[in-house]
Amino acid sequence: MRNMDAAIELLVSWANVNSGSGNLFGLERMRILLSDAFSKVLDAKIQTIVLPGTDALALHIDVRPHAKRQVLLSGHYDTVYGPDHPFQSCTFLDGNVLQGPGVADMKGGLVVMLEAIQDFENSPVANHLGYEIVITPDEETGSFHSRSLLESIAQSKRHDFGLVFEPARPNGDLVKSRKGVGRFTVTVHGRAAHAGRDPESGRNAILALAEILQPIHDIQLGMSGLLINVGTIRGGGVLNVVPDVASADLNVRITSLGDSQIFHQRVQEILDSLPAARGCSAEMTGCFDRPPKSCTSFEESLFASWQQCGRELGVDFSWQHVGGGSDGNLLSFAGMDNLDGLGPIGDHLHSDRECCLISSLSERAAVASLFLQRVADGTVDVSTSPSSRK
Repeated sequence: MRNMDAAIELLVSWANVNSGSGNLFGLERMRILLSDAFSKVLDAKIQTIVLPGTDALALHIDVRPHAKRQVLLSGHYDTVYGPDHPFQSCTFLDGNVLQGPGVADMKGGLVVMLEAIQDFENSPVANHLGYEIVITPDEETGSFHSRSLLESIAQSKRHDFGLVFEPARPNGDLVKSRKGVGRFTVTVHGRAAHAGRDPESGRNAILALAEILQPIHDIQLGMSGLLINVGTIRGGGVLNVVPDVASADLNVRITSLGDSQIFHQRVQEILDSLPAARGCSAEMTGCFDRPPKSCTSFEESLFASWQQCGRELGVDFSWQHVGGGSDGNLLSFAGMDNLDGLGPIGDHLHSDRECCLISSLSERAAVASLFLQRVADGTVDVSTSPSSRK
């Protein structure tokens, strides 16, 4: 590996650039920085892809597209921290812990990807493996704009598998499987009235919404694979008016596609019971934008090889099921087997305490490089890949 002090300096410089999903200026600045960094490592054309419905661009690099073995490397360069968020810069908490926006999720993962590629390209077997790099600008908001791009790549069957450089778990484990993620809005319609002169003719939508939110939240109590979070609530206006509309946004996570059907059925039962109780009507809109990511037998074989590479380098880890979604969900659902959680060890993601272990940058990059070399020289057998183009 190259001098990791330079990699740490690179990560700090990237994390200090605000690239919140909605900050188009910051996203473009970050994309240019990534393009410059990858162009110094790769003798390949750095391209941009215009995503429908947004001015943000995806970064695309295709290296040796005619090689027999092909891999997709996936990442994103947006973060959850907007330009007005107080968490804007990096701090070294000690000699091995760097705290900062995106240092783990996933600018740290992009550093690991870059370092692994640079090391791999200096290996004697590099010419035997081709790979495509796609780095998107909207993963943190659900990949709504980049979803079609990722799905088309997965469905093309031109890759043997994918590698997703999301952060590893706090204990160092990779991601074996992920819950599916959905965003829903429950809206209650009542009837407006004067709160002092004629309150009896009104139907208070806020009270009706409050009445059904707890039962909706409690659906998960009888389902181990389901998580429901009531994230935001809206309603009312002028205080002397009985509110006629109120709504709440739900973040819902499922372990299997069957959980989705049960969730919809039970919510509808709760909504249908509302008119008789409150004289209001209710509806739910939204969808599961990330289906669950399960684990296939081919992914198990890939992980065993990845784990062996780690052990040879003195890096020990396992893998586990997690609740958070990633673009690995989309790739899996579209037919591409993939390993996920290949970035640095991180913790406190999506908070102003986000951090990563500095030593894990070099460790995880070394594992990724060795694994790619094993794929290139045929030690890792990809002939049984169900997502292979062969």
